[in-house]
Amino acid sequence: MTQRYHRELAVLATWLVMLVFLATYAPSFYAGDNLRNMLVNVAPVLVASVGITLVMLAGQIDISIGSLFSLCGVVAGLAVQAGWPMPVATMLALACGILIGAVNGALVAGMRLPAIVVTLSTLVAVRETLRYFREGEFVRNLPAGFQWFGLSQTTGQWVVVGIAAAVAIATAWGLANLTGGRAIYATGSDAEAARLVGIRPNRVVFGAFVASGALAALGALLNSVRFADVDPNAGTNLEMQAIAAVVVGGTAVTGGRGTIFGTTLGVLLLATIRPALLFLHVQPQWERAIQGAVILAAVSFVGNPLRTAAKSSTRVASTK
Repeated sequence: MTQRYHRELAVLATWLVMLVFLATYAPSFYAGDNLRNMLVNVAPVLVASVGITLVMLAGQIDISIGSLFSLCGVVAGLAVQAGWPMPVATMLALACGILIGAVNGALVAGMRLPAIVVTLSTLVAVRETLRYFREGEFVRNLPAGFQWFGLSQTTGQWVVVGIAAAVAIATAWGLANLTGGRAIYATGSDAEAARLVGIRPNRVVFGAFVASGALAALGALLNSVRFADVDPNAGTNLEMQAIAAVVVGGTAVTGGRGTIFGTTLGVLLLATIRPALLFLHVQPQWERAIQGAVILAAVSFVGNPLRTAAKSSTRVASTK
């Protein structure tokens, strides 16, 4: 089991070391509402990263979620601004995410176009469309029932965190226990072998992109309700942040290997670095270098799993 979850355990160890270091040298990191605020900030990223995990498990990539994240937040804000109730605004945002995810999925699975080309095109198209219509203008004058879903700030914060946690837990359970979840792993591992056992890889890939679009939209909604206005650039660089977290968490870029648990750890690790550096009074120019060092430590903390497996196989063979 340790070898199976090699990468996840490495990330967990790195994150725990960081937390212990902060407790020793910057105990103010744990003061007040800092931890809760960090969880609230990371919740939308986690939801979007879960969608990226599904796509990468299927052996594909989706770099359009940043623009999609921005668009869906604006759609929800405009719907509420126009007088639509919050449930309707939520459904419109989700429908927008699902539609764009379906377009990506149809082009990749149906027309067999490279996923990176398709999603890069979607990223640019959505971003430029949003820029043309909004010109960077925030969606303002939203009703009081929009921010924190109309709840108090503290309650709304825990609702946002709870929704993100529920998405991660439900997806992890589905991947482990449902036929569709096992089909994603099979498709990412070997699409042709999956086809021979009755799985339809094209449908699996299409479904993964649709799920990614829906989760990006949900993440956008969770992000938007944190503020009084909706920022049309809220998703800028989100795709790189989410993909980095997913890869750091142990999901293979070639597909077929990874867990939602690992993605969650990757998101938490990367989200902890920036506030940790602030509390440690590290110069801002060192932030990127230290982030890279921590990521490197996370992915190599306990050695190369392939080399470890090879050594184990050699030892087994030598005993025969």
